This record gives sequence, C-alpha cells and structure tokens, in this order.
Amino acid sequence: MNNGLSPSPKKSRLCKMREKRKNLYLIPFLVIFANVSCRHAALSKKNTTSFQKAEHYALAQLRNSLEKIPVGRFPIRTKGLGAWELTLPEVWTSGFYPGCLWLAYQLSGDPFWVTYAQKYTEQLNDQQFNTGHHDVGFMILNSFGNGYKYNKNADYKSIILQAANSLATRYNKNVGCIQSWNGEFQVIIDNIMNLEILFWASKNGGDKRLYDIAVNHAKKTIENHLREDGSSFHVVVYDPATGKVKEKRTAQGYSSGSTWARGQAWGTYGFTMCFRETQDKTYLNAAVKMADYFIAHLPPDFIPFWDFNLPQDHPKQYKDSSAAAIFLSGLFELRDYVKTRPGYDDVIEHILEALVRDYLSMGTESSGILLHGAYNANSDNPYDRDASTIWGDYYFLEALERHMDYSESRKNE
Repeated sequence: MNNGLSPSPKKSRLCKMREKRKNLYLIPFLVIFANVSCRHAALSKKNTTSFQKAEHYALAQLRNSLEKIPVGRFPIRTKGLGAWELTLPEVWTSGFYPGCLWLAYQLSGDPFWVTYAQKYTEQLNDQQFNTGHHDVGFMILNSFGNGYKYNKNADYKSIILQAANSLATRYNKNVGCIQSWNGEFQVIIDNIMNLEILFWASKNGGDKRLYDIAVNHAKKTIENHLREDGSSFHVVVYDPATGKVKEKRTAQGYSSGSTWARGQAWGTYGFTMCFRETQDKTYLNAAVKMADYFIAHLPPDFIPFWDFNLPQDHPKQYKDSSAAAIFLSGLFELRDYVKTRPGYDDVIEHILEALVRDYLSMGTESSGILLHGAYNANSDNPYDRDASTIWGDYYFLEALERHMDYSESRKNE
C-alpha cells in the first residue's frame, strides 16, 4: 500500500474510480435529499421490524452476555458469527461494554442493569492513569461518564477528571494536537471523539487548559484532516518539533487519498459534539460538511462499505455497520442544530431501518447485536473484516435512546 502523497498507480486508479462513483452518488444535495424523502414515503407504507422489538432484542443479547463475560474482561469484536473476543482493561475498547450496560439502564429504566454496569465500570478504575494512548476518553467517559449521569458519584467524577489530565499529557503545543499513537507523532481522525472528556473536565472542576487543548486539537483537525469536499484523511503525521505536517495517509482505509467510512463517522459525531461544547459554528459547519459527504456517498441500502472510495471490483466488499451506527447517533444530535437542513430526518429513518431490518444478529450465533462491522478490512484476520463490534453495539444502543427523544421532538415540531 502506498501511504505517501506522491502519485502512484493506485492513486491514479483512485481518481478514476472516484469519478465513476461521482456519477453514481455525487448529485446535488437537494436532489439527494429529495430522493431520500421519496424512498422514505414508500418505506413508511411497508411493514417493518419494530424499533421497540430491536431494543428488546438488544437488551436480551446484553443480558445473555453477562453470563459469558467475566468481570474484568471486555469484548472487542466477535469471532465472526461466534463469541466475543475478550481483552484486558487497558485496551482502547474497554469502556464500550460497561457503557452498553449503562445505556441498557437508560433505555429500560430497569435497575437490574445498574449493578452490572457498576461492576464492569469499576474494573477500569486504574485506566484513569493511562497515558499510553489517546483512547482514555472512550474508556473512561463511556463507562464512568455514563455512570456519573446516573449516580453523581464523587469518586466517578474524580476518576473522569484524572483521566482528562492523563489524556492532556499527550498534547504537544508545537503541533497543537494530542498524539494518537506512539512512535511517530500521528493524529487520527478518531481522536476528535476523545476531546469530549477534556470539555467535560474543564466544566466540572478541571483546569481551563483542558478546554483550550480540546479547541486547539479540533481546529487543527479541520485544518489538516478535512478536504475541501468534506471527506477526510485518516492519519496526519506531524513533526513534533516544528508542528509541520510530514505526511497524510491511512491505516484502516483503502488508500491515503480515500475516505475511510468509520473515520468520516467519527468526524461527523465529534465535530457535532465540539459545537455542543463550544457553540462555535466552525465546528458545526465541519460536522455538516462531513455529514453531507457521508450521505452523498451512501449506497442504496444506506449502510456504507468500509471505505467510501472502495473500487467496485475490489475483493474486500465489506460493509461497516459500526460506521453507520456512529454516524446515525451523531446525526440525531446534528439535526437538532440544523433543523432547516433538508433530508436529515429521512436519512436517520433509513439508516435505522436498515440496521434493524438487515443487520441485527437475530437467528445467528453471534454474541453481538449488530452484524457486519469492519474493524480493519486491511487486516489478515478475517474476524477484523466482518464481525460484531462492541463500539458498533454501543452507538446502536445510543442511537435507539436518541431515537426516543427524537420521536418526541418531532411530535412538537
């Protein structure tokens, strides 16, 4: 794989392929949304799987998982259509499972979930001091953060504040960013999501410096990750001494110049969150731009392939339901800030309907909720290319919760 910015046969092919896909997907946005609305009108006349039944199924899958996942271990993705692969607490995905349990409580109101959510959450206590990677935000805010909404536990608050300080140790003022991965100073688009713990901490007793770090990182992400058309680079490599960009490339996408679908979803969700926390429309505009690109490049079933620029003859034609779930959850919030934007409501309904109708693990042996998540389609491990993922399940549950609020708000609009 060519990871540089210099011309290559693959990049040349990508340009041709982009042009071909443009003919399929890139039509003016008003036409896109008009077509979506027409399809939504037709869809509404059909009998579809109930979102409420999907919620019940998701909660049943989670309940079953409690018997199979020892306290102190955390799922990352399933072994194809099989059981969860489990990890130790220090792995980046560890916060999603306790987060799912807290979301189960929020969805159901059943205190049954609280005991288990607390057990798995508190196994992550030591991760508040983890300075080894940028995902301490995912790990702590999805677990202790969701828990704190429920119990206002002072110990939980203290852990979140410490985790924010740990994340801040990876900030480089020359670059203006938090370092994502060790080794080269790499910043990945995913990192935008972890800024939320810095915003939270700065408003809940933490140092104001944490807010400034989050803002600086978000601005630098717009400057160097976003392209003019609203698409995004996955990885930007900086010189930590000068702050200059050394290279733009991918790790989990098709190529350096392509748009990794989950990265586009992270960006949409993350910039929406940045607008919520700052009220700076720079971030709202970035979120809309990324969302519009995502929507314009969706295939007819509304669930993206793992990369938006994947050639149609590529052998790895894998969907990524986790990208759809992340994007869907983020779009629920984004549409509240841009209610005049045409078509977002219809896209929401279509993506949710597609996930419920075609991607639930009903009738399979998968321990997860959503099928066909692509952790890393470039991996040699087939389970990394097509499996249930714990983050896909987390954002699907969050989307179901947000759909409840969304349905109520639409009644009043």
